[in-house]
Amino acid sequence: MSADFAPINLTNHFLIAMPGLSDELFGRSVVFMCEHSERGALGLVINKPSDILLPRLFEKVDLPMGRDDLALQPVFQGGPVQTERGFVLHEAIEGGEGESVYASTLSIPGGLEMTTSKDVLEAMASGAGPRKVFVTLGYASWAQGQLESEITENSWLTVEADPSVIFDAPVSERYERAMALLGLQPWMLSPDAGHA
Repeated sequence: MSADFAPINLTNHFLIAMPGLSDELFGRSVVFMCEHSERGALGLVINKPSDILLPRLFEKVDLPMGRDDLALQPVFQGGPVQTERGFVLHEAIEGGEGESVYASTLSIPGGLEMTTSKDVLEAMASGAGPRKVFVTLGYASWAQGQLESEITENSWLTVEADPSVIFDAPVSERYERAMALLGLQPWMLSPDAGHA
């Protein structure tokens, strides 16, 4: 990456795939960025459901599903990395001294947390846990400078994340709703990436 560019931090932003991005996983995808630093980036695709529902995932880890409100929620394909591992994006739940109540949690500026430890699933199994949850298998990652390079190649649009797109919008509308945060609709953009 050139020294001419100021570093950008896209933590708590959406990456929205440009219409011309035809990659099977990332085409028409919206990625919530959990972490972005000079070392690289990590995010979760929020609009690619798998064919597994949460009760089946709980069954696989020998836990009962203690939450009727989550019985029909799909597990999402969060990205191509560690697809056998679960990631739970949820509203922040603080324990004592401002720390998360779960063992392995990344606090994301803006009020969300991403937990990878089983204790969050155990809390949900008992009927507790965070009210708003989004569960994926796998995540997306970029090496140092890779995401910035893809953005300059017109692969992605970026906008500050709105949690309602993740937790409240129907899956089929998440791409359009993320675009709308920029005042855009997909038909307004050319599917051909390029530079003027």
